[in-house]
Amino acid sequence: MTLIRFRPLLAAAALLVLAAAQKAPPPRWWSPGEGRSFPATLDYANEHGTQRSLLVGGPMPTKGHPFFEPIGPNGRACVTCHQPADGMSLSAATARQRWDETRGRDPLFAASDGSNCPSLPQSEKASHSLLLERGLIRIQRPWPVREWQGKPVTPDFTIDVVRDPNGCNSGEKYGPKAGNVSVYRRPRPVSNFKYLLAVGFAYDPKQGIALPRDPDSGAMQSGNLMADNRARNLREQMEDASSTHLEFAKHLTPAQIDRITDFEMRLYTAQQVSKQGGALDSGGATGGPAKLRDSEPGALGSIGTPVWSEYAAWEKISSEDAAKLTPEQLAFRQSVARGARTFRDKTFLITDSSGINSPVGFGNPVRNSCVFCHNMAQMGNDVAPGQVDLGTTTLPYADPFDDLPLFRITCLKAPHPFYGRTFYTYDPGFALTTGRCADAGKITLQSMRGLAARAPYFSNGLAKDLRAVVDYYERRYNISYTEREKQDLVNLMSVL
Repeated sequence: MTLIRFRPLLAAAALLVLAAAQKAPPPRWWSPGEGRSFPATLDYANEHGTQRSLLVGGPMPTKGHPFFEPIGPNGRACVTCHQPADGMSLSAATARQRWDETRGRDPLFAASDGSNCPSLPQSEKASHSLLLERGLIRIQRPWPVREWQGKPVTPDFTIDVVRDPNGCNSGEKYGPKAGNVSVYRRPRPVSNFKYLLAVGFAYDPKQGIALPRDPDSGAMQSGNLMADNRARNLREQMEDASSTHLEFAKHLTPAQIDRITDFEMRLYTAQQVSKQGGALDSGGATGGPAKLRDSEPGALGSIGTPVWSEYAAWEKISSEDAAKLTPEQLAFRQSVARGARTFRDKTFLITDSSGINSPVGFGNPVRNSCVFCHNMAQMGNDVAPGQVDLGTTTLPYADPFDDLPLFRITCLKAPHPFYGRTFYTYDPGFALTTGRCADAGKITLQSMRGLAARAPYFSNGLAKDLRAVVDYYERRYNISYTEREKQDLVNLMSVL
């Protein structure tokens, strides 16, 4: 009798547990091979609100899919370093959490590039400090550069290792004397590729030369795929990643490349909800990934759709709409709208930046605003192909790092246009692809969508948060932002 009496209560409790489970957020970490389905709409909370990924044609089973399966020997998959909860990149906070949960045994921490150097004791947390503290993956490039765009190259500069705190730029196996250079960079997001592959010019306006061509299609190359532009299309990017980060012995098959390309080209990621401002597609605003999915890459912000015009409606909120908001929500929305205007309209002198101020560029100095380089409508990446040097990796502008290798670059022909014959850098950047001293320090601009989910920022994790991004530009170009303008810009970036 007692058991019969309690059965309804047990059933009700089971239903409550089931309902709670159905409402629970999806697990943040995607392990290779777990077979989870990728839904049409996938939301994850972050420090600034909620990020959303939209998969056109989803949901998609991931069992057997080459982006999600550990088909290499080290147990990794593409998803290991391109996590949906981190804007299809990898945040340092996620890396730390994964270390704690697995005691450093996750394939993410593979000795080849998930540690500061394979020669270090891999069980020690300190051996993975660059990944854990700044979200950096080791990238090993051949030295000297052998070819650029399929043609042989003789570098016009030398590299000397001034400091090697991690042991991966000196010795018999690692470093210029061993035929390679190790640099450390953030994983780039693999989403919103409709925009990242778009080309706005028939030539490279930063160098005054014709654009490289896609080796497969013959189409002009956007140059926005990798930090040093070493891959000309998605196939080359995948083959580079599979042979290094996944340690494949063989190339991906054409069928596998097609499946990964199909997934990446259907994926759109952006912030969807702000903790302070509410839904980003409300009150006349059109924030969120649906705008990216439904729009086409825009022209230069100065002559086409204004960059971040998604939030123009928040600049002048009607009294009727304001009455529906808390004072905090109203103030935040107005701040975002002001940030978008500051981003577009506040000009400053851009100086000594290769790819911008070079002799074939736009003059030195040139007066413009943030939109000069972050100019593609709906996206904020550079519609004008080509790499630029903002000083984030090169002295005297980069912050002093004691955990990164420091290289001395010596130009053998013409001196660098701004640094002279000899200078120092933590990452030669694009020069490791072209072999040209004038390209040292140049890095492909980061995508601006999904910033809230993937701190830290810049290619080497120089900025720990969004405020540090603004502060760096303030120091670098003496912009003289007011405190309100700085916060407005932070709030804008938090909703992208």
